[in-house]
Amino acid sequence: MTDTDSLHPPINAVATESTDPADRSVLRRAIAASALGNATEWFDYGIYAYGVTYISAALFPGDVEEAVLFALATFAISFLVRPLGGLFWGPLGDRLGRKSVLALTIILMSGATLCMGFIPSYASIGFWAPALLILLRMIQGFSTGGEYGGAATFMAEYAPDDKRGFYGSFLEFGTLAGFSLGAILMLGFSLMLGDAAMYDWGWRVPFLVAAPLGLVGLYLRSKMEDTPVFRAHEATSEDTPSPGLGTLMRHHWQPMLVVSGLVVALNVVNYTLLSYMPTYLQRRIGLSTDEALVVPIIGMLFMMVLMPVFGHLSDRIGRRPMWRFSLISLFLLVVPLYMLMGTGLAGATIAFLVLGLLYAPQLATISATFPALFPTYVRFAGFAIAYNVSTSIFGGTAPAIGSGLISLTGNPLMPAFYMMAACAVGMVALRYMPETAKCSLHDDPFRRT
Repeated sequence: MTDTDSLHPPINAVATESTDPADRSVLRRAIAASALGNATEWFDYGIYAYGVTYISAALFPGDVEEAVLFALATFAISFLVRPLGGLFWGPLGDRLGRKSVLALTIILMSGATLCMGFIPSYASIGFWAPALLILLRMIQGFSTGGEYGGAATFMAEYAPDDKRGFYGSFLEFGTLAGFSLGAILMLGFSLMLGDAAMYDWGWRVPFLVAAPLGLVGLYLRSKMEDTPVFRAHEATSEDTPSPGLGTLMRHHWQPMLVVSGLVVALNVVNYTLLSYMPTYLQRRIGLSTDEALVVPIIGMLFMMVLMPVFGHLSDRIGRRPMWRFSLISLFLLVVPLYMLMGTGLAGATIAFLVLGLLYAPQLATISATFPALFPTYVRFAGFAIAYNVSTSIFGGTAPAIGSGLISLTGNPLMPAFYMMAACAVGMVALRYMPETAKCSLHDDPFRRT
């Protein structure tokens, strides 16, 4: 027996209850509880990314170029604290349960987003305005460090093994729904109020919607039991504390490295397409403010339709083929598609739709792929820490890096080259990822292989 065996029960000792498909009504509520929290997280990103021009003018000093760069950098700052959130919430979720942690994170997330709408302008309070924004973005990042890993784990542990890809895809449906809602609200208020009112006060209104979203999510999560997998693990394991970072790095470094590498590709593409794209289309391609908002909204609605389709397909053919197709096709086609994007509104719309089609196989399978790489007793912590460390370095910084590379080189294709490099890293990580489709979450795929 190895020293890791003493930390958790033998795989075959876990109760068989959690391998049975959950009751349909319970499963639907688990999906809604997970997806709504993720939608709240991405609603915040959506209104921030799509309102960055207004936010930068209201809360930051300097000319337009400097203010936008400061606002993008502040967006990235929230990601720097995500690993701390993962380190705090992950082990807590493995010790106390997924449900308790997710109730706390959704309240923190929605509360921080709500408060952003009440920050006084730079003209009123000077540097306290960006300072307050940075503080709230850090609270947002800290809570998100536990939210996404917990929601994906919660979803995966409720789903039947043979349909984990399909049900897990609804978490990313929630991602796109939240982001789209934020974008549509910002665009809608822009069309109704006009630029003058938006710069003055209109940009604040979408932030206020976070409060009811968070309350509904909290209600749904409070009505759920913890996951069958976690309850079965609790019933059969000894009363031992959740392992720390040292244990994770010693005994589970392989899945952590694989997840980190795949997340480089996943989130450089994700934040470049979803968060930076409105700014890119407006400032680098020359589209109007409204056109730059409409293009990604159309693309995201298209991707929402694809989520359950690709999730179901991954249950049939596996996660690895889905990721391989996405990474290789993006690597080969992202530069030509960015060139098409530069031709105008029609070209930008077509290019974004194709990029969304190529990226969707990754996005649709996150919740089925990553949690299954870790055994139950470290699933929340291992996923949350690996995911958030990689995201903080490569994901949240992608908009600022893309903008900075263009300013440095004068080449508008630099975000595409950055995406190519990220996909190359992802292809290396995929080489070492075991296939987990249809496998039980009681298993440890790296011990099995």
